[in-house]
Amino acid sequence: MTAARSSLTAGIFAAIRGKRVPLAGRDPAGERGDTVIASYNIHKCVGTDKRFDPGRIADVIGEIGADIIALQEADQRFGERAGLLDLERLHRDSHLVAVPIEAFSPKGHGWHGNVLLLREGAVAKVNQLKLPGVEPRGALVVDLDLKAGPLRIIAAHLGLLRYSRAQQAEAILAAIEGAEHRPTLLIGDLNEWRMGRRSALKFLTPVFDPVATAVPSFPSRFPILALDRVMGSPHSLVTAVEVHNTPLARIASDHLPIKAFIDMKAAIAGGMETLPAEQG
Repeated sequence: MTAARSSLTAGIFAAIRGKRVPLAGRDPAGERGDTVIASYNIHKCVGTDKRFDPGRIADVIGEIGADIIALQEADQRFGERAGLLDLERLHRDSHLVAVPIEAFSPKGHGWHGNVLLLREGAVAKVNQLKLPGVEPRGALVVDLDLKAGPLRIIAAHLGLLRYSRAQQAEAILAAIEGAEHRPTLLIGDLNEWRMGRRSALKFLTPVFDPVATAVPSFPSRFPILALDRVMGSPHSLVTAVEVHNTPLARIASDHLPIKAFIDMKAAIAGGMETLPAEQG
């Protein structure tokens, strides 16, 4: 336990310094993997300078260079709940296309503010989850067929209350119980900074490992809390994580983007782990 805690602490300090954090048991030579995943809470395009600037967010997304990126808070929260980004610009400049969904509102981009952007590949299936809890929250469960193989993405933004987060974590697992086996990523702003027994994310284990990929991303000017996560099932799917900490990212939103490197070919070659719900 002491060794594991020391490894986690070292990883957090490496992330604060902007370095890539390789994960225990992964081959350092394979850190890059074959696919780059990111998650970014864009804070409704309002930066730490209190200025609304969607173009600045688009520039940060361009900096990240991800193959797949999940965005949170991409719509207005009240009123018409209109989408806040120029999706055509993201397609033109970053070659990213939004996964088609039934938006939460006629003028919106996302589902409860969640948008999933994809560089290439085919969308096989989309499930829009309404998550339990005091606040209205949702998640996208998207099955993708990529060149590297099949991948499932769960893009979520969990609630501010611990009890709600626990309910939402259980609802996410229930939504994929019995689903077709494919490498799966849970990504997004999960709003949980606690580790271990006190964490609402403990309900995700053993399907996901909430601790291994935790790197601080909030607040953006001096990140100390690991609110934004990328977790893989099987656990070996994610080979390394890092915080995208640039001058522009530090001002564009109150969250820094996080970036993960995954090795789908290795995960598929190694065989999928059996989900606990299907054992016995």
